[in-house]
Amino acid sequence: MFSFLKMPSNSQPIENIMKLKSLFTNLTFWVITAITAGALLGHYVPDEAVKMDFLGKGFINIVKLFINPIIFLTITLGIVGMGDLKKVGKVGAKALLYFEVVTTFALIIGIVVANLIEPGKGVVTSNLEKGDISAYSGPIQDFSWLQFFFDNVTLQVLLFSVLFGMGLSKYGGKQRIVNGLTFLSRYVFRALHLVMMLAPIGAFGGMAYTIGKYGIHTLFPLAKLMGTVYATMAIFIFGVLGFILRSYQISMWRFLKYIREELLIVLGTSSSEAALPSLMEKLERMGCSKPVVGLVVPAGYSFNLDGTTIYLSMATLFLAQVFDVHLSLGQILSLIGILMVTSKGAAGVTGSGFVVLASTLTAIKVIPLEGLALLLGVDRFMSEARAITNFIGNGVAAIWLANNEKEFDRQKMEYAFANVQETEDIRTDNLTDATQQRIK
Repeated sequence: MFSFLKMPSNSQPIENIMKLKSLFTNLTFWVITAITAGALLGHYVPDEAVKMDFLGKGFINIVKLFINPIIFLTITLGIVGMGDLKKVGKVGAKALLYFEVVTTFALIIGIVVANLIEPGKGVVTSNLEKGDISAYSGPIQDFSWLQFFFDNVTLQVLLFSVLFGMGLSKYGGKQRIVNGLTFLSRYVFRALHLVMMLAPIGAFGGMAYTIGKYGIHTLFPLAKLMGTVYATMAIFIFGVLGFILRSYQISMWRFLKYIREELLIVLGTSSSEAALPSLMEKLERMGCSKPVVGLVVPAGYSFNLDGTTIYLSMATLFLAQVFDVHLSLGQILSLIGILMVTSKGAAGVTGSGFVVLASTLTAIKVIPLEGLALLLGVDRFMSEARAITNFIGNGVAAIWLANNEKEFDRQKMEYAFANVQETEDIRTDNLTDATQQRIK
């Protein structure tokens, strides 16, 4: 009746201002902007873009400083909180079995798709830009599990943390040590949050270097291979990994949205290690128990490299097709066996897949090692696909094992998925405090 007396609403301008403020404080927005800016600089000013490599490498090196302390703190506090040491061994055994089964699926999918599409068929090698393979053409040592362990610091920290956590859980005066580790964990994660604010700088440097060094033009001759690899990765992520999550009524799309910032960081830096500590924190926040995350994710970066496995199988068959080398069923089965071993030697860092590919070709001895020169120009671009698939695969492994072991809180997951932006601002204080209370 008196509607004409109502004052006009001023809420819309305020809402617009709040949305704008939210956008400019959103890390995802800045990472996307940085990747775009890096790509443009690399395309138009390649000489200057190549010099930006130190930004990407510097960011990765800073994040790496947090990986081993976070692994130690997460596993130690998790095992003490779990209490049941038999369960720790059970989770570890299940994780290794899961890794072997899923990476075998990845390997077979890569081989099947490469045989069906035949991306190397009809490729004229004289039209391709060839790189220098002198760094990979020297003698390659046989794979040694002992050497693999001693060269892998993360695995050493993982084993030490498990043993330390088991010993601490039996120690009568453990509470004072637990209190100290809990306090330290809180501030390590706080420092990590501050470092992650530099992610746009790292993503800018990594993308600028990649485009500036190799250029978009290098993609066109091998576009079919690139498209086949990316399509196969997508099939694996939404087919195999999506099915694994659906077995526990979890949406792959919602999970990817939840970790979108980490995925963009991996895309920009071509390294899954750049977002490993943040992934571990987010998995805990969405309901995975601390010991499961602590055991599965670090071990996965040595034994569950799904993207690297797919790439190795497809790249090997691509080169066989380029050189018109017909592999028999026996040779393909031998290839699967060799890749099941050599793929475990690839760490989650930039370019490692290419080194393992060289060792695989050397072991097969039917495909010319010189074929690696054809892939050098596009390897960096495919490294991004490998890293993203490895990253998602390890996240899914932790979620599956946490559910399988009844160590998963669905209420936390629903809250985390429904409040993606809010959860970005939550520190780990509540998580560490909850762990401490459980121990008491």
